Amino acid sequence: MERHYRVLDKVQSRILRMPNVVGVGVGYKQVGLTRTEKPAIIVFVEKKLPAAELSRSKKLPKKINGLETDVIEIGRVKLLERNMKMRPALPGSSIGHYKISAGTFGVIVKDKKSGEKLILSNNHILANGSNGSDGRANLGDAILQPGPYDGGRQSDKIAELVRFVPLIRAAEPSDCPVAAGIANIGNWFIKLVRPAYEMRFYKYSSTTNIVDCAVAKPINDELIGEDIVELGAVSGVGVVQENMWVQKSGRTTGVTSGHVTAMGVTLKVSLSDEESGWFSDQVVADLFCQPGDSGSLIIDKENKAVGLLFAGSNSHCIFNRIQNVINLLEIEL
Repeated sequence: MERHYRVLDKVQSRILRMPNVVGVGVGYKQVGLTRTEKPAIIVFVEKKLPAAELSRSKKLPKKINGLETDVIEIGRVKLLERNMKMRPALPGSSIGHYKISAGTFGVIVKDKKSGEKLILSNNHILANGSNGSDGRANLGDAILQPGPYDGGRQSDKIAELVRFVPLIRAAEPSDCPVAAGIANIGNWFIKLVRPAYEMRFYKYSSTTNIVDCAVAKPINDELIGEDIVELGAVSGVGVVQENMWVQKSGRTTGVTSGHVTAMGVTLKVSLSDEESGWFSDQVVADLFCQPGDSGSLIIDKENKAVGLLFAGSNSHCIFNRIQNVINLLEIEL
């Protein structure tokens, strides 16, 4: 196709001056929606008009220097600003509980019993990392798009928290009355010599998490869309396998892909600077992710959902198996 590129260099500026043209390049000619194997100079237009409506000077020739051309309607081309307000809000964009920074809108699911549309993401994105009794979140709390870190305000509320799986921390303040009594006595003595110090009892948990997930109900279904930004519609539920290729569309790093590194993983995850939790039955993959990508849906090459991203390091991402998420939240994809 070297000849096509040489010809393109010569005619590019002339073609780009034509009305309605927004781009030009080299590719393969399309017939209807099917791509052929014929190389062509591709001209992108904002809107494809009937030939009868175009004057001769505005018509693109069928061939340029003996090379075939093809006109493709691409529409208006614009930046994909995932951290901005988006209506309808789409999976892959910024979202968050009103008390957090921002995460990723994972996907639209349905309540298994009522059939209502729900927004799926992580507990730490939609429920502020709540264990269910710590007051960090309550059912009915506002979910904003974009998330607060990206400028989301109360007027940007698109949904309300309806359900989440509590997050279990490795160590949490004890609620034992006996421990509380001992701590009160101890603190009375401590304050006599060290007023700035206090005694606290923590309970260590041997229970692990298997998911970090929550769902929110849109206040109006017209405020949300179903196609994932840059990846399109989800085609169903798949099964994650060793070494399989996966991808995600996240608020921070956009679309990235990689391969499954390990499955059945148990690991300790930092939930904040001071807190951590153990997670089991997790999947580790080498796709690139950064803070703010949490909540992204992990899909396979057929756009089938296989996981829900919730954590990562500088080199790997960690995600829940989607079937665990579906079962525990009682949802359908």
